[in-house]
Amino acid sequence: MRYGYARVSTIDQDTALQDSALALANCAEVVREKRSAVKKRPELEALLKRLGPGDELVVYKLDRLARSLRDLIRIAEHVQDVGATLKSLTEPIDVGTPMGRMVLQILGVVAEFERSLIRERCMAGQLEAFKRGKRIGRPLKLPVEEQNEVIQLVGCGIPNSDIGEAYGVCEGTVRRLHSFATGRNFNKDGEIRQLYYANKKPS
Repeated sequence: MRYGYARVSTIDQDTALQDSALALANCAEVVREKRSAVKKRPELEALLKRLGPGDELVVYKLDRLARSLRDLIRIAEHVQDVGATLKSLTEPIDVGTPMGRMVLQILGVVAEFERSLIRERCMAGQLEAFKRGKRIGRPLKLPVEEQNEVIQLVGCGIPNSDIGEAYGVCEGTVRRLHSFATGRNFNKDGEIRQLYYANKKPS
């Protein structure tokens, strides 16, 4: 059986392009996933367990499949071990041959390098924004008064889940507010702050 796998990084994107290509490739079933490659991908892992002799796993591009070169090799070896085959619609390689496996590793290295460059560019942009005093990350839904109330409620020992439900925010938001207020800052801009102060010249 020919299975297609499509993945996008965020819920704001859709798999329409990949779906069209996989449909043209005559995939009998397409598994879709909307999450970053660095996170767990339960749909992919479940699909890998279903693969058997004679099956084919088809992806639009290899970077849709793996989070790193090691992850790509792991998946490719698993596919081969169960008697299935792996096919990329935009990168015609045969992982069943030594040359194909070498090309697979080269493509994996290139994809990993590209992701690191993108991350560096994003970090540089966020650092410049931080220098200008701009807050990094999504704006909080709660007004300042309610944020203070949330912090006080956490300090009183009320469960984060109950507070979040009462104020219409997730438990993680409650935890971050309290952590920031008590000096244990787990905010997303923590790494950017470290870069900023590490490069700031003493006055």
